[in-house]
Amino acid sequence: MRYTYVEIFLSLAYEHNTVLLSMTDTISPEKRSALMSRIRSTNTKPEMTVRSLLHRLGYRFRLHRRDLPGRPDIVLPRHMKIILVHGCFWHGHGCRLASKPKSNGEYWSTKIMSNKTRDVKNLAALEAAGWRVLEIWECEVRRGEGMEERILAFMQAP
Repeated sequence: MRYTYVEIFLSLAYEHNTVLLSMTDTISPEKRSALMSRIRSTNTKPEMTVRSLLHRLGYRFRLHRRDLPGRPDIVLPRHMKIILVHGCFWHGHGCRLASKPKSNGEYWSTKIMSNKTRDVKNLAALEAAGWRVLEIWECEVRRGEGMEERILAFMQAP
């Protein structure tokens, strides 16, 4: 009977009571940590794109106001309007950019569900305080189709 290298490795690990770590990640924990630390929560490309468009349209705004629930991305106080630019992965959108990671799936599904729950809570708090809110997804910004019209319609609505 022929055994594969994986079968031999697993049987040796079992015999010697060796703890097996997840083998799905192909880079070291230090490199993974460095990669994850470079992910920004503010000033992302989609957010910068929406901000640039708003500025070109003549609107002036405030960024990440700490006194509002969830520190919204773009706040237009004169108009009592807020624009939230959500990353598809982090906020659990249903598009292809929101793919589920192959490793540590339970952690990520819990993390994304808690993000979605927090988003709903913050949205309700903002609307209860009288703010009108527009949510824009990263995939919509990447496509770019109709973005200017959508923002103009939101800003011109009462």
